Amino acid sequence: MSETKTALEVASIKQSCQRLHLPTIATQSVRLAEQAVKERQGHLSYLDALLEAEVEERERNVVRRRIKEAHFPKVKTLEEFDFEAAAHIPSARLRKLTEGEYMARTEPVIFIGETGTGWLKVTVSESCSAREDVRRLAENSRSK
Repeated sequence: MSETKTALEVASIKQSCQRLHLPTIATQSVRLAEQAVKERQGHLSYLDALLEAEVEERERNVVRRRIKEAHFPKVKTLEEFDFEAAAHIPSARLRKLTEGEYMARTEPVIFIGETGTGWLKVTVSESCSAREDVRRLAENSRSK
C-alpha cells in the first residue's frame, strides 16, 4: 500500500512539474528525496537541493542556446586547445584569464592575431568559461 501511495505521489509530482515546466525537478525529485532521507536532511534542505538542480539545468540550457545562437564554428574548451601547435599563444596568460579576475575588475579582454592562428578558438573557449565565471560571481554575491 505504501509503495502504491508513493508511486501515485511521484506521478502527481511529475504531472505538476510538467504543467509548471520544471523538467529537472520532475526527473530529480525521487533521487534527491532518497538522498535527503539517507543524509537525514530536512524538508528545506531537500527543497533547496531540488530548486538548485533546476536552476543549474536552466543555466546550462541558456548557455547551450546562446552558443547555438552565436553560431560559433565549433565549441571548444581551453583544455582541448593545442598550445604546442600554437606556441605563439601565451598559455600561462590564457589560463590566468580563465580564472575570471578580469571580470571582477570589469576589464575588457581583446584577442588580436593573424588569420588562422587559433584566436577564434581561444575566444570561443573564453566566452564559454566566462559564462561559468559570471554564474559563480552571481552566486557569491547572492550568498553575501
